[in-house]
Amino acid sequence: MLTLDISGAMADAIGSKHGIEEADLELCINRYGGITHEIVKERRAGGLAFLDLPYDSEMAGKVAEVAANIRDRFENFVVLGIGGSALGCIALHSALRHPQYNLREKPRMFFLDNIDPERTAGLLETLDPAKTCVNVITKSGSTAETMANMLVFAGWLKDALGDEWTKHIVATTDPEKGDLRKLVEKHNLVSLEVPPGVGGRFSVFSPVGLLSAAVSGISIEKVLEGAQFADLALSKRQADDDPAFAYALMKYLLDTEKGKTMSVLMPYSHALRDIADWYRQLWAESLGKKNDIEGNEVHTGQTPIKALGTTDQHSQVQLYTEGPNNKLFTFLRVSGFRESVGIPDLFSDLGSCGYLAGSTIEKLMDAEATGTLAALRDAKRPCFVLEAAEINEQTVGALLHFFEMVTAYSGRLYNINAFDQPGVEAGKVAAYALMGREGYAGKRGEIEAGLTGDPSKRLSIVEMTRFKKDDVIDVS
Repeated sequence: MLTLDISGAMADAIGSKHGIEEADLELCINRYGGITHEIVKERRAGGLAFLDLPYDSEMAGKVAEVAANIRDRFENFVVLGIGGSALGCIALHSALRHPQYNLREKPRMFFLDNIDPERTAGLLETLDPAKTCVNVITKSGSTAETMANMLVFAGWLKDALGDEWTKHIVATTDPEKGDLRKLVEKHNLVSLEVPPGVGGRFSVFSPVGLLSAAVSGISIEKVLEGAQFADLALSKRQADDDPAFAYALMKYLLDTEKGKTMSVLMPYSHALRDIADWYRQLWAESLGKKNDIEGNEVHTGQTPIKALGTTDQHSQVQLYTEGPNNKLFTFLRVSGFRESVGIPDLFSDLGSCGYLAGSTIEKLMDAEATGTLAALRDAKRPCFVLEAAEINEQTVGALLHFFEMVTAYSGRLYNINAFDQPGVEAGKVAAYALMGREGYAGKRGEIEAGLTGDPSKRLSIVEMTRFKKDDVIDVS
């Protein structure tokens, strides 16, 4: 179902300066292999709750029940969330539903994962509140962006529907704490629980990611089944036979010993493009840390980069092949696409058309991926190939679980806490202060003073009022 090819990151493929020697990899597996046992031990002790989500049939049943009710009653479904409260939803939908889903199916799906006023206003102007259900997702129940959008949509629904507005909102939040939970209890809103101990970026197999999937007709049972398959397959293996650990270890060694401080994930499938977005948050928030477990200042973290084949061959690959050799690459490929598009035998007298005629779009996609992989290897860039036999609920569930396990292993390798996000919290506190939230006012002056720039350093690019329609620039 899923395979990982590590050969393109080995020294015999790209040289010892940029690749990993076989003997060194074996030594490091022996040195760090105990990490796999630590993960198992912590899980048995009740930690790493996200790993148990695929087995929670009661939770999945509740999600399916709520989703069925939504599908029966509404034509539009809006997800209000940000970061881990949206990226998993979007990734599942992009991967597993028709690329033109909203033109063909109902409920139409909308993911409002930002607070851009034009985007929000555009959605409010387009949708009929009487036919719309809104899913508000925030584990803490206090995320500023999500709560702001919630207030906007609650007001929109209330103005149009009166007291019936409460029947158009589903809250996904902490089972006991937070302001969103208070609203659930006060207004008797339908709600689903984010399990304790599960952080946002690891919540795709919880109601956070599963409700929107089920509403759009994805079989969440099969998604969870795929995650179970991957979990069972990986958990039975020793460190020297665990592809998730091998991948984590090699990425760690390429970062710390070979200077590959950036990790590019490049799907050669448009359906998998948003899995790369989801991965960016998972990798960045989990591993980008100032301090290690002992409190030492270490500033770890490999910068994750999203690319899309073949699109970004025409925007990024020039840098990747000839720019700084500080990146590693993971190609995400698909053996069998769900559709085949033939290329007609037309204009065969033209050199740019004749060799394509009679072939298929997917064959060209495969050739482009292979060609880019060869170019990167020739340029001594370390490359991995993660390949799915096909795109379906099981393979996507397995793929997401694989990345979660790789991240958990990586946290141990870097000796940091992969499950907190103090840097994000600092930004949230600053936003609370600037917006006047009670209890944070004292920080506002400090923040504003620190960000007040020197006006002389503010450079005007262009003042539109200075130019007239008939102005002509003489370039002779």
